[in-house]
Amino acid sequence: MTRTPLLATHTHIYKRHRPEHTLLYQLVEHHYPEFLEQLSRQVKSLPRHVEKEFEEFLKCGRLGHGFLRVVCDDCKHEKLLAFSCKKRGFCPRCGTRRMAESAKLLVDDVLHEYPVRQWVLSLPIPLRLLLARYPKYLSNIMQIIHRAIATDIIHRAGYLKKQANTGAVTYIQRFGSALNLNIHFHMLFLEGVITQECGQSKFKCIKAPNHNDMESLVNVISHRIAIYLEKAGLIQRNIDNTFLDLPMDDEDSLLPLQAASVNYRMAVGPDTGKKVFALQTLPAKDEQHYGQLAQINGFSLHAGVIADSHQANKLERLCRYIARPAISEQRLSLTNSGKVRYELKTPYSNGTTHVSFSPLDFVSKLAALVPPPRLNLTRFYGVFASNSHVRAEVTASQRGKNSPRLAEHLIDSDKPYHARSMSWAQRLKRVFNIDITQCEVCEKFNVKIIACITDASVINKILSYLEKQNLPETDNDSLMPPLRAPPDIATFSDYIIQHDFDFGA
Repeated sequence: MTRTPLLATHTHIYKRHRPEHTLLYQLVEHHYPEFLEQLSRQVKSLPRHVEKEFEEFLKCGRLGHGFLRVVCDDCKHEKLLAFSCKKRGFCPRCGTRRMAESAKLLVDDVLHEYPVRQWVLSLPIPLRLLLARYPKYLSNIMQIIHRAIATDIIHRAGYLKKQANTGAVTYIQRFGSALNLNIHFHMLFLEGVITQECGQSKFKCIKAPNHNDMESLVNVISHRIAIYLEKAGLIQRNIDNTFLDLPMDDEDSLLPLQAASVNYRMAVGPDTGKKVFALQTLPAKDEQHYGQLAQINGFSLHAGVIADSHQANKLERLCRYIARPAISEQRLSLTNSGKVRYELKTPYSNGTTHVSFSPLDFVSKLAALVPPPRLNLTRFYGVFASNSHVRAEVTASQRGKNSPRLAEHLIDSDKPYHARSMSWAQRLKRVFNIDITQCEVCEKFNVKIIACITDASVINKILSYLEKQNLPETDNDSLMPPLRAPPDIATFSDYIIQHDFDFGA
């Protein structure tokens, strides 16, 4: 099957991004030190991995911290390419890079020519805070969720678990539309099962789940998670209530920030504990119940989006959506009063379209979104798991056990086989239709990297020379983003932006 990649219609010329001129960068640069100072007055500090996230973000895309020298062999036109931070928290540029690479991997190597349905599971607010505080329980909870959905798919296909299997790729998203800490799962399940017939893998498609299937599933998932958490000693239940038993550590400065973020509250400043200011510019809508949406006890399961086997472009758009970065700079703006305003991607049912923060509270929201180190945010299950015996057979890349590529590789090399990721040039070409190997002056494809500059003294000499020559590498022609929302928020009421949740099963 020939697939047309999601590229722009016209080829664009590469122009170096200058993060120091963006609103997000300026907010962090100006207010992050003030935020740290406020924490120090309370004899608190951020965890080291969160501090490193901010430090690396402030270096991302800045020529003063190192760059590559790229030159055209034909016309000798030269340009500088700054290094990126490669962090997973809130950097939009590195998040976009990772989004493009993840979507390419899934569409070309994993989910190639299979119908795929997206299952989205949202959790009760207390459970979001629990998993943010104790990420070690995340894997077991995700196993519970996957087993429940996979079993339902296998049974609807008319098989037993021993007779068939299915596969899924799960993205753990830690953010909500309002920059709140919202741990939820986007799961891409095969819309069918894999069976073994005459020594070969066969795929059988199934019908879409109905509303009864969804209600039964979310009830099973919530009940099993509650039982697991009770056995782990993390929740307590009595006759009337179920509540979270989350130990509070006074020395943990990140937990209060996460708790405020997950509950849509302000974490710093004179209004600490109050609800985040919300702007309602649309009329409220009545809640609707769809056939492939089920809710119970704060758990919400949705499965209304499917990409068929011939819809490769739709699948890539879906993969990019679930792997998108946490913050969109296009939806970020400043009000005349100096508040940070963030536009929701989709208005809430009560008409809320924007949320507003003080600059310090905005920095606290970014800190709460940073994932802990060594936490894998992308998981593969079933036939796509790394230990699956049929993974090499059902995936286009043939990676995994019994892989023909692995056998061929071992003949010529004693090193383990690793699939190569997309290069930076390939990402630019796929996402923005920018060919970095083409020179914008002579338009020939002969651009090469000639040096990697990391020494501070050499960096300063090169940048000083460029500045004296008034070359475009050091131009300051970018401006602050314009206001995107009404300028005065003080006249609007504090609208509730999400219903309260009850935890239990």
